[in-house]
Amino acid sequence: MAFGWIDEQARARRRTGLVRTLRPRAADSPLLDLASNDYLGLARHPEITEAAAEAARVWGGGSTGSRLVTGTTELHGDLERELAEFCGFEAALVFSSGYAANLAAVTALAPHGSLIVSDSGNHASLIDGCRLAHGTTQVVAHADPQAFRKALDTRRRPAVAVSDTVFSVDGDAAPLAELAVVCREFDAGLIMDDAHGLGVLGTGGRGALHAAGLAGAPGVVVTVTLSKSLGSQGGAVLGPAHVIDHLVNAARTFIFDTGLAPAAAGAALAALRLLRREPERAARARAVATALHARLTAEGHEAVRPDAAVVSVRAPSPEQAVRWAADCRSAGLAVGCFRPPSVPDGISRLRLTARADLSDGQVEHAVRVIGETRP
Repeated sequence: MAFGWIDEQARARRRTGLVRTLRPRAADSPLLDLASNDYLGLARHPEITEAAAEAARVWGGGSTGSRLVTGTTELHGDLERELAEFCGFEAALVFSSGYAANLAAVTALAPHGSLIVSDSGNHASLIDGCRLAHGTTQVVAHADPQAFRKALDTRRRPAVAVSDTVFSVDGDAAPLAELAVVCREFDAGLIMDDAHGLGVLGTGGRGALHAAGLAGAPGVVVTVTLSKSLGSQGGAVLGPAHVIDHLVNAARTFIFDTGLAPAAAGAALAALRLLRREPERAARARAVATALHARLTAEGHEAVRPDAAVVSVRAPSPEQAVRWAADCRSAGLAVGCFRPPSVPDGISRLRLTARADLSDGQVEHAVRVIGETRP
């Protein structure tokens, strides 16, 4: 029977507690949200939602085509210029998603005969970029500059190192300065995914590369998402102007994809401008993450120290992680639940995301619910 193998896979997922289901949320959900990636609390900010609505009224509900045909509006150009300037890079290129931006950066910058050195903890979009690229990929130990050095020492040219800046599972940061030194030593490019750094790290939320003094450095390319701290949707690649020009001409997820909807571009641009006016939001998101970690560990939970806004709490098993998250939800708290195969080390977790708009009282309430529902 066609697709009969799907049923066996479904049974295997049920046996191991790895079934995933969609859960539509209501517009007025009463849950305290520690599950989304809305780090700065901007997704529902009136200024952001009005900018999205105004962009739709002016430019229409969709971009109407690929970026190279009809899908580029003045909003896209403004967003690219202001995003590059804010983060300290020469140029930027906006994509329909952060996933598409990562696929573009890796595939277009790792031609046939090149070497790609990839951190074992990288996000799925970077992993898929490596799989689709025509270069040869070598996966190395997590957050280990010496492992990158050993791989790059094969003398294959050209070469790129690929890593998240802040890893999405545990919220730990990559050793950016050390990776940059290794890449300079071997004349290799450095591609960093700053999805969880933009809006949280660096002066006023300018990102992890800015915090490490690497913004605009030669040979450094960064990808970002517009769907986390900026409360919108989409992604972008930032780097030297000649790299961005190359992506316009060579990146398939740019050339053949419909452009980002004007509403999303307008919302992201408004969020970026708001962050410029209110840079304290970035510091508040980090403070909330630190407070969550301190309270959770004081209560005896095994939590990973956050380097940005993600706080990871270990669970005993996939099944217990699912039940723990469900019990939290029943108690009015939404938390993330990460299980294999989403986690590279096979350890299931509750994944909490700090938000700049959370009060101290809400932090205390979240910690209390997590403790009361612990398996």
